[in-house]
Amino acid sequence: MSGGYRPAQAGRSPARSEPASEARSEAKPSEVEKRTEQPVPRIEEIRHALAGYDPVLAKRERERHASVALVLRQGAGNSAEILFIERAEKEGDPWSGHMAFPGGRVDLPGESPEQAAVRETLEEVGLELAGAERLGRLDDLEGNRAGRAVGMVISAFVYHLPQPGELVKQDSEVREAFWVPVRHLIEPDRRVRRAFHGTGSFEFPGIVVGEPDRHVVWGLTYRFLEVFFRALGRPFPDAWGELAAVRDHIESA
Repeated sequence: MSGGYRPAQAGRSPARSEPASEARSEAKPSEVEKRTEQPVPRIEEIRHALAGYDPVLAKRERERHASVALVLRQGAGNSAEILFIERAEKEGDPWSGHMAFPGGRVDLPGESPEQAAVRETLEEVGLELAGAERLGRLDDLEGNRAGRAVGMVISAFVYHLPQPGELVKQDSEVREAFWVPVRHLIEPDRRVRRAFHGTGSFEFPGIVVGEPDRHVVWGLTYRFLEVFFRALGRPFPDAWGELAAVRDHIESA
């Protein structure tokens, strides 16, 4: 792999990091902290920020509803890591092949969006969230494909799993699953702007989290990361350019 972050091997859980209560507060600043002049996000900060965050929920019901789980664990050096999946190629799936969070449609009788996120996470990567620490909820977003609304609302819920265990991916839905340090998501060198499959000549902002030509977070998942970091008081720099009007129109629909 030339450049970029090398993801943890799918289906394997790296050695457990030092518990937060025992972590050394005198740890030296990371290179990211030196470049950004702010500490990298840690579980304690995320917990505190989301406890006071009031998410903006959909103004009206949509015929279709989906949800995702933003799952965090504590990594090396007391820093947080976030779980991403690479979706399997699947006909009819508007997010086929994309980097994403575990999740799917709310399609069982009487099922809530959060229940769907918990169920889908267990099915897709083998992680049980029923006993996890629920840190909060992010804004609802309108699903779109290359800037065009698809008539679906997506909700996102944030969880902390101190000991997530081994990832067991569902091959029919997930091509790969791995943990990425949250600090990597704020590194300027990982930010890209490019056209993706189905976007024509339009270039969208993205973040490289693995192989540069394959593991790029963009679209819906990028928009959820924007909400997440805004909730932490660390908003992303504006990278939408002329596409901002399209994004804002979709999100206000």
